[in-house]
Formats: sequence, C-alpha cells, structure tokens
Amino acid sequence: MGEDIIMKKNRAMDFFSALGRSLLMPIAALAACGIVLGLTSALMKAQVQTAVPFLQQGLIYFIISTLNKISGVVFTLIPVLFSISISFGMAREEKEIAAFAGFIGYYTFLVASACMINSGFMNFGALKISTILGVETLDMGAVAGIVSGIITASLHNRYHKVTFPVAISFYGGKRFVAIVVIMAMAVVGLAAPILWSPVSMVIDGLGGLISATGLVGVFGYGFLERLLIPTGLHHVLNGIFRTTSIGGTYEGVEGCLNIFLQFVDKVDISELRPFTVFLGQGKMPMMMFGLPAAALAIYRTSPPEKKNKVKALMIAGVAASIVSGITEPLEFSFMFIAPPLFLFHALMGGLSFMLMSAFKVIIGNTGGGLIDFLIWGVFQPGSRWYWVIITGPFFSVIYYFVFKSYLTRKQLSIDVSDEEQEADALESTMEDKQKALASKIIEGLGGYHNITTVNNCLTRLRVDVKDMAMVSDELLKKTGSMGIVRTSDTHIQVIYGPKVEGIASNVREVLKY
Repeated sequence: MGEDIIMKKNRAMDFFSALGRSLLMPIAALAACGIVLGLTSALMKAQVQTAVPFLQQGLIYFIISTLNKISGVVFTLIPVLFSISISFGMAREEKEIAAFAGFIGYYTFLVASACMINSGFMNFGALKISTILGVETLDMGAVAGIVSGIITASLHNRYHKVTFPVAISFYGGKRFVAIVVIMAMAVVGLAAPILWSPVSMVIDGLGGLISATGLVGVFGYGFLERLLIPTGLHHVLNGIFRTTSIGGTYEGVEGCLNIFLQFVDKVDISELRPFTVFLGQGKMPMMMFGLPAAALAIYRTSPPEKKNKVKALMIAGVAASIVSGITEPLEFSFMFIAPPLFLFHALMGGLSFMLMSAFKVIIGNTGGGLIDFLIWGVFQPGSRWYWVIITGPFFSVIYYFVFKSYLTRKQLSIDVSDEEQEADALESTMEDKQKALASKIIEGLGGYHNITTVNNCLTRLRVDVKDMAMVSDELLKKTGSMGIVRTSDTHIQVIYGPKVEGIASNVREVLKY
C-alpha cells in the first residue's frame, strides 16, 4: 500500500514537472516577443514621438509599427503553441513527431467542436464562440491547448512504437500517432461544448475568488510562486494565471499576460492594473534589490578560504537576477543549507508582489529584471515605476540583515567545490572542453545506461534516470551545478543557471555516441 502511494506520488511529480517545463517554452518565447512589443509600443506613444520627432518619419514609423504588429500577433496563438510545446516537451522519444501531432490534435479539436456547435442537437448560445485558425468554434482559450497537448503526448508515448501485420505495417509506429490523435481529439472536441460550461464556471469562479481577496490573494500568489521554486512547479502556477481566466478576464481575453500584452497599446494603462499584479512588477523589489543584498551577505559571511569562489558565484547570480530576472542560481545557493532563509525569501516574495499592487504599479511581462523594468516601466507613461526604486532599498537592507545575522549565528556558508575545473591537456578547443564537461555530467548522473531522457528549462537540466542511487551529487557539483533537486525516484533536476541550454545540448550530443 505504501509503495503504491509512493509510486503514484512519483508519477504525479514527474507529470507536473514535465508539464511545467513544457508550459515554459511558449511563455519564454512570449516574454521575448513582449520585450519587442513593449519597446515598439513605447516608441509609438504620442508623448515619445512628440519628444523625438524623427520617429514619425515614414520609413522609421513603418519599421516600428511592423515590429509591433508582428510581435503582438504571437499572443493570439497561445493555445496552439501550448498544444505543440506540451506534446513536444512531454514526449519521451521522437519529440518532433509528437509536436506535429500536437498541432493536428488541436486543429481536429477545433473542427470537431465546430461540428457539434452547428449540429443543432443542443443550444450552445451561452458559449463563447470565436474564429480560431480560420474555424468558427468553441473558444476555451489556453485550456484547449493544454488538454490537447497532454492527450497527444500521452497517446504518442503509448503508440509511437506500435507494430501491425505486414499488410498494414505502413500505418504503424509514428504514422499511427497522427491517426490515433485525430480520433481521440475528435471525440474530445465533440464533447467539449457540452462539458465546457460547468468547467468554465468553476475556473471563472476561482478567478473571481482570487480577485475578491485583494492584497491577500496577491501576497499568497507571490509567496507560493517562490515556495514552489525547488520543485519547478512554479511554472505551472504561472502558466495558469498568465493564460487562463484564473488570472483575470478582460473583453473576452483570458489570462493576465494575454490581457496585458494584447491591450497595452490599445487602452489606457490604468485599465490593466488588476492584471499586472501577477506579472513581473511583483518580482522587481525582491529580484533587483533583495537577492543581490542576500548575495553580498553570503559573500561577507563566507570563510576566507572560500571567498574567491563564492564571490564568482554570487556575481554571476546577481547579474542574472538583476538583468533578466533569473533567480535560481542565487536561490539554490542557500535553500538547502538554510531552509529558514528560503522560507523568509518566499515570504518576502509575497510581500514584494503585495506592495507593488498596493502602490498601484503597472509593469507587465514576466521577467522581473532590469530589462522589463526599463521597457515596461520607465518607458511607459503612467506605470508608476518609481515605486520599485522607492521600495527596493528597504528590501536590500532587510535581506542583508536577515541573511548576515542568520548565517553568522548558525556559522553556515554555501557549499563550493574544492576542486577547480581543469581541462585536459588534449582538450585544446572550446568544443573539446564542452564535451568533456558533458561527459562528466553524464558520469555524475550514473553513466550512459542510467539516463533515459535529457531535457532542460531556463536554468535546469531535467533528467529521467533508471536508478537514482547511481547519481553522484559530488560529481555533479564539480561540474558547476548550483543545486540538485530530486522530484521523484526517477527524475532529477540539476541547476546550472542560464548556461543550461548549451550544457543540455552538449549532453544530448555526447549521449548519441
């Protein structure tokens, strides 16, 4: 009985971890497009064009407006992006086949839903009907893409290696995936108009409840968003708020990120304040001021023999936190050696979100770093960006005092490798060094035969292994890992920070040989 519970827990954690990673792919792309949208929107403001007249010149204005429209259209495609990215991200093998099936599945869903709505069997007049990818159909927003992606990935993992008798063998394996996905999503699409009304009422009710709680709800969101960092499940929480009605609804558009980016240059910015409370503004005092002060405290309380190595780690972490809003390199440096400090950090995260809401700040997008602060704050009239600067120093003082006093009292210091990473004499090129590092990582993960799949998100190498006992934390730390999280008996996350994209690519490349 106990083993069954553990197995179910492991499967659930693996599922949500993979889902969170998959949701992050389109959200990261949207954040990048958001930077272009924010910059062009600012340059198209009447106040800015009056101050800088050359922006009104024909060719210049054409370029700016074109970039604005191109970057803005991406946000209307979130459901199909979710379907493709979840299918890709949750597939264990043949990921490109799964991604292709993800698009087919979503489009099948749209067409089947349209068929049911136009059938005349029931009155579907109360449902939201929109034209999506050329089909006038049921509009479930991002939920449709998430459901489609999950179903497609599940069917792909189950059937992509199926074999049939010789006469029909052509339709087996990867070809059968598209067939079974079309059949399954046709059934789901036909059922969706019947089932969606009560489901949407529950989702809308949750959104209304969170909105009604005011500052308390915003604090709770910020606190939970930080608290879930060790598991990686914060991506799921963020994705739900950013793309579904739980994060708010405005003129038929659902999700705080969707609303902000689709209306930022169409309505007065004050109209968007209820939705930015869950976006990047809530992170800024904590990311741009609090964590850098914590890093200074960590450095100053480190033993003299560790200071140089700690300094290098802290500088890299602070740069990532301030500029781009990537905080995990810093957070993982202390969350395991000092859990009370991480709990304090989560509470301050909630306070950071709450204060920005209380001061009526209106800064959108997802990053929470200097780039978003400038583009969506300083460059946007009426954003009340100055409150970040006013509250930030208080966060710095509090973080520094709490971290320094706790680490000093407990005589704790962060763990850094005693061995320098040295390249072998034969490793004369950067490519050789990267492959050597990838080989060491593979060794730390238990070797070639212990690794099932290798994925990554913005900061973590996410690996499925056969036997967790074969994984060596000591070896992984020597490869530059900033932290290690085991979310189940078969899934491990190794934190490398923003450089993980290249590391993951090199690991996968070495695993091929």
